[in-house]
Parts: sequence; structure tokens; C-alpha cells
Amino acid sequence: MQETPARGVPALPLARTLRETSADTLAPVLKLYLDLHAHPELSGLEERTAARFAAALAAAGCTTTTGVGGHGVVGVLHNGEGPTVLLRTELDALPVEEDTGLPYASEVRATDPDGAEVPVMHACGHDAHAAALTGAARVLAALRARWSGTVVIVGQPAEETLRGARAMLADGLYVRFPKPDVVLAQHVAPFPAGLVAHGTGPMTSASATVEATVHGRGGHAGMPHLAVNAAEIAALAVARMKSRTPPGTVLTVGTLHAGTRANVVPDRATLGITVRAADDAAVTAAVELVREVLREECETAGSPCPPETEVTACAPGNVNDARYGAVVRAAHEAELGAGRVVVWPSSTASEDFPWYGRAGAEEGLYEGPAVPTVYWMTGGVGTEQWSSAAGSTEAAVGEKLASLPPNHSPKFAPEAVVTLRGAVHAMAAGALACLGRGAA
Repeated sequence: MQETPARGVPALPLARTLRETSADTLAPVLKLYLDLHAHPELSGLEERTAARFAAALAAAGCTTTTGVGGHGVVGVLHNGEGPTVLLRTELDALPVEEDTGLPYASEVRATDPDGAEVPVMHACGHDAHAAALTGAARVLAALRARWSGTVVIVGQPAEETLRGARAMLADGLYVRFPKPDVVLAQHVAPFPAGLVAHGTGPMTSASATVEATVHGRGGHAGMPHLAVNAAEIAALAVARMKSRTPPGTVLTVGTLHAGTRANVVPDRATLGITVRAADDAAVTAAVELVREVLREECETAGSPCPPETEVTACAPGNVNDARYGAVVRAAHEAELGAGRVVVWPSSTASEDFPWYGRAGAEEGLYEGPAVPTVYWMTGGVGTEQWSSAAGSTEAAVGEKLASLPPNHSPKFAPEAVVTLRGAVHAMAAGALACLGRGAA
């Protein structure tokens, strides 16, 4: 791992280079994006996606390894002595039924870990992230005279379940491959394409996923006094959790399953709950709130046994390294124009990206000094869609954002070409800013 600081933005404008090579760069990127969008795969099942991503990296000149931490992919591009910069994307999709009307919309259905058949969609933009990263690899390979060092490109599985980053690190990501000096990542969001957004505080929140089971005593719906209704225990618990959640913490019940018939009192209910907050301490407190409320409701209802709770996944908050964050932001301002770099407010979305950095070092996921990380947002809304969204003045930007389909929506649909062009440009510029300078 190099100890030298980031070397600053490239001397020549990357924008000019991208304009000159845009057709060669964007054609395969768009082809890959359309393919990945039409063939999404659930977390942990990204075999086809990983193969397509690995082939695209190999075509860009990377030495490629598959099967890292599950279906993880690692591509390495060596170019002499200098820093090592890791660029990361996600590969997985969500159990969401697409409702975009796009000609390349997903019609995929798959079996989830619980054995249920579910629709699958790239409703969070991971297909755009992956395709754009292969484009950035092509740009960096073509501009070898402009930098020196090593680029490591990571296609990570299972981000949506907050497990993939840990799995790749546990499989020796920083041992089997060059340990990075800095890790970069970006995420598409519903604001104008061609813009990027950097934060001054947490880019994403700390979070935890809690799976819970409450037990009742089954019986006849006409004789509820002879039974203990697990569905009602769960419903009352959800209402109390929500009422007791402190400001600044977000508690969401994403799944609640109980019963088989309306006239049968269920003896079991399961809940899937996420809690999110600015820091780990607040998340820990929220998890304890969930456990406390479930215990109290089960005791009040006369449940035959205590509830069962398990934290199945967690992620720390995501704060950019100050030094490298400033370098990448300066590169984006130089390449895109200062007016195209905007401020991203702290978000209650969550990501497992922080495990690649300080959080992973503190957790013992890798040895040695903590690795700096930088994470930014890139726009995915085309000009026509933005103009037609509700709100017509600068003061109504929030209204426009609220009227557009957000990530995880069945209608989430980045405008492909402008989104990919912006994301390729942003990632390539950020990487070049952190790499060493070659003889040229």
C-alpha cells in the first residue's frame, strides 16, 4: 500500500478525451447495461451478471478473477509504480416487479432464499453502476500514458442484503489482490444526469436488519378468547415501535407474515424490520427498542414463549475521507464544471460500502491501516423527464425530486445514455485524480 498522497486532477481535460472516444466507449457500455437490466439476479445468485461483468473487464484489458466472496469479480489493471485505486460496483437486483414500460424491462422471476417465486428488477441502479464501471475501465486502459499505478475493479455481490462486502473481504480481497490506497464508488439517484453530488457528512446511514418471530396459540376465529393471535401481537408491536422511534431514526417494517385463512387464528408471525440512523449507537438503541416492544407485547398477550429476534445484517454509516474526498470533488468540478457538482444531504439509505474502509479495519475484516473511501451520487434523470416533473422553479427542486420514481420503486428508470455517459465520466475522473502521474 502506497503512503503517497493523491496526486491531484489530470493536467489535460478528460472531457475532451471522452468526447473523442465516446462512441467506442459508450456502445459496449450501453449494450451491457441493457443486457443486465433485462436479466437481473437476486442477491447471492448473480452468476450470469458476474460472468457478463467479468467478460467486459477482460475486454477492457483487465486481469480478471471470479468467485470472490460468492459471485464477486475482481479485475486488475497494472500500469507501473504508483498508488492502488479500487473502484467498486454492485451486481445484485431486488425482488421488485418492474413497471417502467421500457422495451428492455425485466420479466424475470426467480426463487428467493425462502423458496418463494418473486419478480426481479434492477430497481436501484446496480446495472448502471456495473456497466459504467466497465466503461471507466476502458477509458483508463486507453489513457495509460496519463497515469501510473494499479486499478482494482470490484463487482460485489449481495449489496442489498448488506453481506457482499464482508464476504469479499473475508475471502481475501485485500490479501489476494493489491490492497488499495483509496476505494471509490458511486450511486445513481433521481436528479439530473450529468450532475454529481458530494456530501459533507454521512452519505448513507448506519443500519441493521432484524428478523423476528412471535408465537401465539392457534384457534378458531369465532372463539378468539381461547387463542393467542400472533398476527395481532405483531400488529400491536409494529404500532408501538413506530410511536416510540426517536427523531433521527427510521424504523421500517418491510415484511410481516402470519396465518393462512381469515377464520384461523395464527400461532406464529414473522417480521422483517430495518432500522437506520446516523451512527451505530442509535442503531443499537433502535434494535433494543424492537426487542423490548416485542417482549412486552408477547407478555401482555400471554404468548406461550418469548419472541425470537436476530440481527441478520448491518452496515455502518458512510462518511467520505476528507483528503481524498476533496481531491475527487475537485476533479469533478474541473471536468464537469463547478455548477454540475452539487451538495448531497445526509441520507437514511444504507450501504455496505463502508466495510471497505475504516469500519472494516475496526471490525478486523482486514489487517493494517484503514483504507480511505469516497462515495458520491450521480444523476439518472434525463432533461425531458426533469423538465416535465412537478415544480418549475429552482425553489421547487425538492418537489421535483419527490415527484420522480425513487430507487427501489417499480417505476425507477434512469435514462440510459445520459446516465451512463455521466457515470463513466465521473468514475474515470475520480480514479485519475487519485492515481499517480506517468511520464506523460
